[in-house]
Amino acid sequence: MAINVFSELQPKDLLFLGEAALRTLEISLTAIGIGSVFGAIFGWMMSEGNRIVTFIINAILDIFRSVPLIIQLILFDSFISIAGYPLPAFVSGTIVLSVYTAALVANVARGGVEAVPASLRRASRSLGLSYWQDLRYIVWPVGLRAVFPSWIGVALSVVKDSALVSVIGYVELLKASQILITRTQDTFVILTIAGLFYFALSYPISKASEYIERRWNQ
Repeated sequence: MAINVFSELQPKDLLFLGEAALRTLEISLTAIGIGSVFGAIFGWMMSEGNRIVTFIINAILDIFRSVPLIIQLILFDSFISIAGYPLPAFVSGTIVLSVYTAALVANVARGGVEAVPASLRRASRSLGLSYWQDLRYIVWPVGLRAVFPSWIGVALSVVKDSALVSVIGYVELLKASQILITRTQDTFVILTIAGLFYFALSYPISKASEYIERRWNQ
């Protein structure tokens, strides 16, 4: 008599996937927030700094843009463990994802600053605005509109790339799906559900960006 060692998908498994989706959202939003702030700073430094500063920052960020994210996660997690300072998977994943996001956002922010016409900036300064007032009231508002779609693309990419954090033990949506697939062998159903969860996380971001762009264009 054959013994079936696999169990069917249970309602509690859907709850397990839902909790994993929330963890995916948590680490993604944290990394997007932190990475966008630092990316904006790096982009500003590259656009306003001298050639040496621009070259150094761009060279460093190129490393994080070029090396596959999964390798960055494994190397960072292994290094801090070897150094004797192991971190929780969420913290390690957030650090690497934030740096990766900053590297991507930096070029987006740089493009936004450089998209502002020089004549507009000269006009603002001639009206008595200081350098920082020029950045606050002219450069960032105008530049943000120019690069907002690109930033949304980066944000959506980070949400999907967060699945790679599973390699260091963080139980996000993909890792939870793998756990359930191992137990139930119901690959198609579980991956379909996981795909729907990823859609549910990404779709509101896309719709919100469309709404914001429509408001700007009114």
